[in-house]
Amino acid sequence: MPDSVFVEDVAVILDEIGILARPGPDSRRSEVTRIAPVLGEHRVLKSIEPPGTLEGGDVLRIGRQLYVGMSGRTNGQGFDQLRSLAEGFGYSVTPVPVKDCLHLKSAVSQVGPESVLVNPNWVDGAAFSGQQLLEIDGREPYAANGLLVGDSLIYPRSYPHTAERLVRQGVQLETVDVSELQKAEGAVTCCSLVFEQGSGE
Repeated sequence: MPDSVFVEDVAVILDEIGILARPGPDSRRSEVTRIAPVLGEHRVLKSIEPPGTLEGGDVLRIGRQLYVGMSGRTNGQGFDQLRSLAEGFGYSVTPVPVKDCLHLKSAVSQVGPESVLVNPNWVDGAAFSGQQLLEIDGREPYAANGLLVGDSLIYPRSYPHTAERLVRQGVQLETVDVSELQKAEGAVTCCSLVFEQGSGE
């Protein structure tokens, strides 16, 4: 399972439920069955069923809002199933077209309580109404992926121009070297599933 380091893609973890994804490539689907017992210790689990496909890299959660990238890895049936599962717990679920990149979070990520970092060439920032839009530096097209944990943004060291913009906006950065992951269009959100333990219990 050579892609298994990108653990974000195999599940979407909400406060009340865990949703096992169904990755687009057949080669990644065995990853889901391997991680399910671990996630089952923390959440009641539901699954995306065929013919739906959904990858966690296409799901951006901001509060009770889920933005879902309609990409080459997430299809309409996967979106519909996620919406059905999440709306029952009071989440709003919005489809967002993406282009020229693998996942939604290649093009946009949350960087503050009410702000997102976007690559406007890959996603239309108008989809994220109510959020302050911060644009990447155009010289760094893959720079829109950051992982907000608490008050700090874990952010790739290889995008100094965008990092400078973020610092000017008051974002507290913790920079890391993810150059090897970037060779596979991976970044900082891809390698974790972040959630509060016990929220769904």
